[in-house]
Amino acid sequence: MTTLELMDYDDVVARFDPVMGLEVHVELSTNTKMFCGCPTAFGAEPNTQVCPTCLGLPGSLPALNGAAVQSAIRIGLALNCSIAQWCRFARKNYFYPDMPKNFQTSQYDEPIAFDGFLDVTLEDGEVVRVGIERAHMEEDTGKSLHVGGATGRIHGADHSLLDYNRAGVPLIEIVTKPITGTGARAPEVARAYVTALRDLLKALDVSDVRMDQGSLRCDANLSLMAKDAAEFGTRTETKNVNSLRSVERAVRFEMTRQAALLASGGSITQETRHFDEATGHTSAGRRKETSEDYRYFPEPDLVPIAPSREWVEELRGTLPEMPWERRRRIQSDWGLSDAELRDLVNVGAVDLIAATADAGAPPAEARSWWVSYLAQQANSRGVELAELPITPAQVAAVIALVASGDLTKALAREVVDGVLAGEGEPADVVEKRGLKVVSDDSALYAAVDEALAAQPDVAAKIRDGKVAAAGAIVGAVMKATKGQADAKRVRELIIERCS
Repeated sequence: MTTLELMDYDDVVARFDPVMGLEVHVELSTNTKMFCGCPTAFGAEPNTQVCPTCLGLPGSLPALNGAAVQSAIRIGLALNCSIAQWCRFARKNYFYPDMPKNFQTSQYDEPIAFDGFLDVTLEDGEVVRVGIERAHMEEDTGKSLHVGGATGRIHGADHSLLDYNRAGVPLIEIVTKPITGTGARAPEVARAYVTALRDLLKALDVSDVRMDQGSLRCDANLSLMAKDAAEFGTRTETKNVNSLRSVERAVRFEMTRQAALLASGGSITQETRHFDEATGHTSAGRRKETSEDYRYFPEPDLVPIAPSREWVEELRGTLPEMPWERRRRIQSDWGLSDAELRDLVNVGAVDLIAATADAGAPPAEARSWWVSYLAQQANSRGVELAELPITPAQVAAVIALVASGDLTKALAREVVDGVLAGEGEPADVVEKRGLKVVSDDSALYAAVDEALAAQPDVAAKIRDGKVAAAGAIVGAVMKATKGQADAKRVRELIIERCS
């Protein structure tokens, strides 16, 4: 086995200019598939959400999902795209076992939305405009599960299983124009773009944008060109990168790998590559096809789409407040400095805090939870803050329990831990774990008296006016009540007993 050669990153950017192209596939949250009436719910038993149309059986005919077209137009408008006055579907021909028709119904040279842009903000506030080449409609493929191998891929597997539930789910593929001039910040720009796009799609409410479930996937194209070169280099396409962190890592790795290969006199193979989350490395997939290989031709079973200008403008009126506009408003409402807002944006907390406040929590309390304890939990799990299995409404419920005196802050963390562990809503966790604050004074008096009796020297100091010594008794009572007492009330009772 040959040793993988990588170039130091600083040397890469000194000798080469990276060129990126990002293709993001978005599963739409429609109730039914793109061309049939099968449901699209995630997690159903394999091959239970299928019909003759999405299985490609002879004699079946597609019928276009109008809600998917509406979502596609709204996405295009939000990305500052032009909306086609006339477009149509095409057949993209290729054979893979997870595509039961042996072709994918997609759009080729006539996308529904084209020539747009998205401005993305980097961690230091720099804004980079990313051009959008197109946003087109297509259908998703099924899912292959390779069993018996060490890697989960077909090589070395004993057998493969196919689940066609996902085949035919509506997709929008958003393709950027070549992203140039980013230099050393290319990986950061890639992550910032996918983050901004995810936030935008979530605001539009067209997808749940769950990268962990595959409803948002990024293909990262990367090539390098020497500083004095006039043409782009040969690109690779790292397929189906499924987290924001991995998008950044995949681009960075490919830069160091390709640079080392070019510097040694080698050449880049135009191919797809797979990203390994554990190692942060990419590995070769298949030689990359060209458009000619797919033998596109117009789909004969679907009529062209010709959205009227009146309908397009009607849909423009349904666009929500954009994420960046909402952040400017929040900054003003909360009195945040640019640096404070940027810090919240960088950890992905702004919208989560706002949603928690909308659910009834004081903004300051919501901010404290998301940027401290919950951020720690996200870091320890190696996930984005928004990927934690807890909702803003649940965080607001925990904050309300603390405000009502039913929980202490320490107990509240235990409740959050229970929610993160899948134990139910905050109230359910409180009940199951027995975490409610002990507010019965008679029970607290008994615990205080027991602690004072166990530490007579400390009790004497308190009676002599050395109130600071009460801390030891408070600690003993909190231990006896398993942290379920209100420390402030316990202290009051201790002083009362010793007066």
